[in-house]
Amino acid sequence: MTVHFAAARTPARSPLARALSRRGHGVAANDNDGGARLTDDRLLYAALRHFAEHGLSAARMARVQAETAFFAGERESYDWWLGICSTLDKRLANSLAAAVSGGKAS
Repeated sequence: MTVHFAAARTPARSPLARALSRRGHGVAANDNDGGARLTDDRLLYAALRHFAEHGLSAARMARVQAETAFFAGERESYDWWLGICSTLDKRLANSLAAAVSGGKAS
């Protein structure tokens, strides 16, 4: 008995031909700010240590530290803790920055 092969699809429309002809994506979808702002290594290390100590509440703890430093008038400490908070949770840090610039932190 003879077996004849008849392809179900044309070579131009085969899944393999489509996969091989695809081009790579131009820009990664997960880029933050297009790479314009790079995190300082010391700040990243401190944020990771803070996360290791406090777990999922680390961003909230950093925000509390930043608020405390802000109201104590310690600008350098405020910037440091705001940077840690921003590294862990950018939205939480932005809400803190907006709150303190308006004169009310909550």
